[in-house]
Amino acid sequence: MSQPRKSIVIVDDTPENLRLLGQMLNEQGYRVRSAPNGEHALASIRKERPDLILLDILMPDMNGYEVCQQLKSDAQLNDIPVIFISALNEVFDKVTAFSIGAVDYITKPFQIEEVLARVRTHLSLEEMRQTLDLQNRQLQEQNHELEAFAHTVAHDLKNPLSTILGGLELMQHLATDLDEDSERSLDISLNGAHKMHSIIEELLLLASIRKEAVQTSVLDMAKVVDQVMYRLSGIIDKYHAEIMFPETWPEVMGYEPWVEEVWVNYLTNGLKYGGEPPYLELGAQLLADNHVRFYVRDNGRGLTPEAQASLFTEFTRLDKVRAQGHGLGLSIVGRIMSKLDGQCGVESAVGEGSLFYFTLPTGD
Repeated sequence: MSQPRKSIVIVDDTPENLRLLGQMLNEQGYRVRSAPNGEHALASIRKERPDLILLDILMPDMNGYEVCQQLKSDAQLNDIPVIFISALNEVFDKVTAFSIGAVDYITKPFQIEEVLARVRTHLSLEEMRQTLDLQNRQLQEQNHELEAFAHTVAHDLKNPLSTILGGLELMQHLATDLDEDSERSLDISLNGAHKMHSIIEELLLLASIRKEAVQTSVLDMAKVVDQVMYRLSGIIDKYHAEIMFPETWPEVMGYEPWVEEVWVNYLTNGLKYGGEPPYLELGAQLLADNHVRFYVRDNGRGLTPEAQASLFTEFTRLDKVRAQGHGLGLSIVGRIMSKLDGQCGVESAVGEGSLFYFTLPTGD
């Protein structure tokens, strides 16, 4: 099946120019419509959208600049490539043409070969742009479908997994005469069930962050951090960690449940990949752009530049050998910061530990 011919509208008040350009483009297989003035051109373009417009500047009643400006103000037409063909040859005229949205400028008297080359180039570029736009829309649709699928699967797995986890914990509590191998198998099963439960919770959180629009408010950061300490008390005791806090916390704008998750992720990483035992320092710095930088500094072995570059990419993790997690945590931090007008990152050097930070606005 042959491709439809590309459509071009020529706008010029000189009949000879219309005839010459129309004949030349028709011979090249293009479908050409002519318009002797701006008003006629706009009516024709709105009735049937062309693939490209060749537009003269000096025309009575409505000049080419005004025609182009009207096209660019129309959401349905503003992406049509416009090439000016004009006897005006001053730099000012060309700058004006490009500033209002033209893609090219050809000076009269024009050469037929030049016009054809410019037309082919911009039609090819427009076709590539449309292809990329289509691919981007398809990728976005696929991403939304995958997220919806992940969200559904996570919900479907959560309840039966909670039942299994409860049964294993009850079994561990009641079992008093298990041999060593049985106890080890039960511990492995419990650890696996807890890990899976954590993955499901983070999948649900990851999906909700993309979908939810939240109202930010002033945060009581001391309260947020206290809640995080309570949530992580077990792992803090497990690693015999020492954690230092600032005396006061500055006020910032944010959404408490999400900011709590950021601290949980940073502190969990610091506990797992810090020194032995971990020593963590929490702090805050007021920045010049009305943001506050919060951070967690650890005494771990530090990270190479290559490792730092991939940390906030989805589904990566710090250390595949020691990792107890599953790679979602830092990508969650990245999504949260993009929703809360903040940034996140890491500063690290091998042998010198790491500092993970995030920023939030003060609201001033």
